[in-house]
Amino acid sequence: MGDIDLVNLVSHLIIYLVVLLLAISAHEAGHAWMSYKFGDDTAYMLGRVTLNPVSHTDPIGTLLIPIVAFILGSVGGALGSIPLIGWGKPTPVNPRKWENYKLANVMVSVAGVLANLILLVIGIGIAKIMMTQGFTPADFLGRGTNPLAIFVSNLMLLNLSLFVFNLLPFPPLDGSKIMATFLPDSAAPVLNLLEQYGFLILMFLIYIGVFSLILYPFRLGLVYLLVWLY
Repeated sequence: MGDIDLVNLVSHLIIYLVVLLLAISAHEAGHAWMSYKFGDDTAYMLGRVTLNPVSHTDPIGTLLIPIVAFILGSVGGALGSIPLIGWGKPTPVNPRKWENYKLANVMVSVAGVLANLILLVIGIGIAKIMMTQGFTPADFLGRGTNPLAIFVSNLMLLNLSLFVFNLLPFPPLDGSKIMATFLPDSAAPVLNLLEQYGFLILMFLIYIGVFSLILYPFRLGLVYLLVWLY
């Protein structure tokens, strides 16, 4: 790895994975909890209403791809632009058990991103408290070396990324399920087709930088917010 500090890389990777596991677990648990509240106990009976990452971890989406993306981003090069993003095991739901299907479909889909939004707000609150104790916005913007500042930085950036990413109206993301609720039945064949190939198309769009472009103004907004709070 040349000039790469291996100890520093591993320590940052561990912090990143801890935050990612928390963010993904909260997201999937949010789906499971909301589905249970609308009358579907499928995920509840499978033990998915929990923050235990073991219940939500997908070997590829939660571990392999995020680790590879993190290492490539640290090493740099053409592949270093892959966003730090991940996903967990899909939360099983049975819509036929829902009371008030349309409302349930929206709320169950929204619950995951709301969980990430809550963690983002918590991260901002912790950053504000830390800035009253001598930390600066720069400590949370990729220039800090303090482990707690790195943890809080990841807590904010990862949950912001997951919040924005999952709201995109593109299958199989939560935003597409929200959008489908309000579309006419005639749109179903198009959505089903996108659902079949959506993952591959989505990965391609992420790789060529479309998601980074969408996320940029939100990250910039977070920077301005931290500076304003300082």
